[in-house]
Amino acid sequence: MTTQNAPSGTQTAIAAGVLCYLIWGFVPLAFQQMSHQGASAWEIMGHRAVWGVVWALLLVILAKQWGQTLSILRNPKTLGWLVLSAAIIAGNWIIYILAVNSGRTLDASLGYYLNPLLNMAAGAWIFREKISGAGKIAMGLAAIGVVIQTVALGHAPWISLGLALTFAVYGIIRKRVQADAQTGLFIECLVLTLPGLAYMIWLESSGNGHFTASAASMFWLLAAGPITVIPLMLFSWAARRIPLSSMGFLQFLAPTIVFVIGTVQGEPLNPLRILSFVFIWAAVGVFIYGALTSARRKDAAPVVAEPEPGLVEDVDDVAQR
Repeated sequence: MTTQNAPSGTQTAIAAGVLCYLIWGFVPLAFQQMSHQGASAWEIMGHRAVWGVVWALLLVILAKQWGQTLSILRNPKTLGWLVLSAAIIAGNWIIYILAVNSGRTLDASLGYYLNPLLNMAAGAWIFREKISGAGKIAMGLAAIGVVIQTVALGHAPWISLGLALTFAVYGIIRKRVQADAQTGLFIECLVLTLPGLAYMIWLESSGNGHFTASAASMFWLLAAGPITVIPLMLFSWAARRIPLSSMGFLQFLAPTIVFVIGTVQGEPLNPLRILSFVFIWAAVGVFIYGALTSARRKDAAPVVAEPEPGLVEDVDDVAQR
């Protein structure tokens, strides 16, 4: 889509997409503030689930998706898949919080650079999607980067691989679930709320909680809700209004910001590790080039008849890929 023929709301949608990834990029600083207040990764997780469900419920109400929510709650199969996706995303969240609060922010950055490339590999393996030549080159460069990172660290980059794998599996599950982004997130947070709330109550009653320790502590732990839900709302809104190829380009903003944060905070970055990131960045560049080339080809293709009703995928399902 060119700027000249773009809808009037496209610039606003792009701004929403940029804001979404800016929030995801700077979110390690919020988790680090929670840690500075004394909260452990598990306590942060509990607050993220509890306050996240409040904000997610608000989105469901604003989007008028309460009917879909009730329908999913009455469907054991769909609900079962969302319980599984909730467990997977909880694993992803805890790995991420542990990473950024233990001086492993660069590992977290690498994980989210790898994620779209891993998604591409999963799409080819599970959904028989065709990988372009640029995609194959990008995956090869990323693999070299991971090998170099392994040599630099003296072991496999387990945090990076764990983040990339859990988010890829989460995306695969959500692609199969018939639920909009907001509805799915609300139910996932709802699933995590009971254990999260129980843990919070136990911490506070035993005197080990930090929610009421100070005004600053309460502020940052309450912030776990909006920083979880608001970026998804912005993503969902933007994805409906601009090409997904544009969203794919913007998604690399977040790990780049996270990388800068880790570097500024003085995390170890020896020459060999820098070389590994050079290969990752080269893979990202090839990935973006391939996506833009594909988008131009689609724009240049002759206009075909509109598909029959019911054959168009819901954008929120596409957005989960």
